[in-house]
Amino acid sequence: MEFETLEAVSPQRAAHDQEPPEALVAFMEREWIDRPTEQASQAEQARYRERAATLSHAYPGTHLLVPAGCERVRANDTHFRFRPSSDFAYLMGGGEPGALLVLEPEGSGHRRILFVPEHNRGTAAGFTDRVRGELWVGRHRGVEESRSYYGVDRCEPLQSMNAYLERLRNDGHPTRLLRGTNGEIDAIFAQCDEDTEFAAHLSEMRLVKDEYEIAELRKAVEITKRAFEDVIRLFPVATSEREVEAAFWRRARIEANDVGYLTIAAAGDHACTLHWNRNDGRLEKDALLLLDAGVECDSLYTADVTRTLPVGGRFSAEQRAVYDLVYEAQQAGIAACLAGNDFLEPNRRAMHVLAQGLIELGVLTCSLDEAIDPEHQYYRRYTLHNVSHMLGIDVHDCARARSERYKYGTLRPGMVLTVEPGLYFQPDDATVPASLRGIGVRIEDDVVVTGGAPENLSATLPSSADAVERWVRGLA
Repeated sequence: MEFETLEAVSPQRAAHDQEPPEALVAFMEREWIDRPTEQASQAEQARYRERAATLSHAYPGTHLLVPAGCERVRANDTHFRFRPSSDFAYLMGGGEPGALLVLEPEGSGHRRILFVPEHNRGTAAGFTDRVRGELWVGRHRGVEESRSYYGVDRCEPLQSMNAYLERLRNDGHPTRLLRGTNGEIDAIFAQCDEDTEFAAHLSEMRLVKDEYEIAELRKAVEITKRAFEDVIRLFPVATSEREVEAAFWRRARIEANDVGYLTIAAAGDHACTLHWNRNDGRLEKDALLLLDAGVECDSLYTADVTRTLPVGGRFSAEQRAVYDLVYEAQQAGIAACLAGNDFLEPNRRAMHVLAQGLIELGVLTCSLDEAIDPEHQYYRRYTLHNVSHMLGIDVHDCARARSERYKYGTLRPGMVLTVEPGLYFQPDDATVPASLRGIGVRIEDDVVVTGGAPENLSATLPSSADAVERWVRGLA
């Protein structure tokens, strides 16, 4: 679905608003005190200058356009909380709805131009515009303060953006646009070729994380662990998946920006639905809770961790048998996260373990060779997904990278990926022994590829069956 502009998705005034009299407008324009906003640190400014310089080097003589995106409507004239597009955040660190970063050719490099909302306090819009009025939505940094805050070469008001972009198009300047986040900008360049290569390049810039990024992911995991423990402490009294979701989200909002994706709080056979996020089921004491959740830091780097927890503190024999198999597969996958291996090697190792285990559990009745044969892949009925994706400023990071650099690429130091095998025995699957039906288990950790052994960022969250039982009983 095409993204709509701010003007299209939100009227500036609601149907029930009154028109302000001229005397009120004149009164509201007077006597406002200019208050300075905070400044980004020199380290932050240097980080984003360096990233822009790297991008500049790849596209000499070309205008590069990276929009921050627009607010999205939740219901009528109310919006979801704004989060800038991930590529904009990677290059700028944050931004306001409608903002646009332009890398404009200058000499052998580029200058950075940022289009931002102007201050409107002291104008009629400041108190009548529900979408951008500063008395409605908070203070904008404005043009001059944004230039200083971000350390860019030039800042311009949003009102001048369309004219600037139309000149680029009409004068035929070589231009690359990251599409899909601002429909108004996309429309200006509607007659230009789709630029998938630029989007792929931006994704591939993020494949290898630097020390700052890994530190942010480590912080996200630390907060995520505390959120998991908040959930476990509720087990004696909680009766619903909604309570689980709320407890996790509370920690995410207290210590960070938000959750990185919709929390999966899947109890009982809901765990057999991979992306169960309705979270409206009951929490039974003899059930397993598959909790797939991650905290997103203020920097927008997010954790992505899954633990399958016995709500009553102990696995049944059948639950433990499935859990132990998934755990064994995960350990095999993590061990394969080595520089020089291809990206799919952790998946191959984990799937080999799962397929053999499914035979030993009596779920598969064929040979191992037949189960994992590419022409058959019978094991996939019970696991469905591969075990890894890249992680970073998106939970599924670098998603537009070319397959030869990502899915079929080689692991390099600094890459961060998940390892998350799972088994899902549907409650209505007649190929599964009755005692196992309705059991769903996934275990997921966030792993950094290094020059040696992989670093498991989420290893502080217990993951073996014995350790998980001790963890639950110690907190609940």
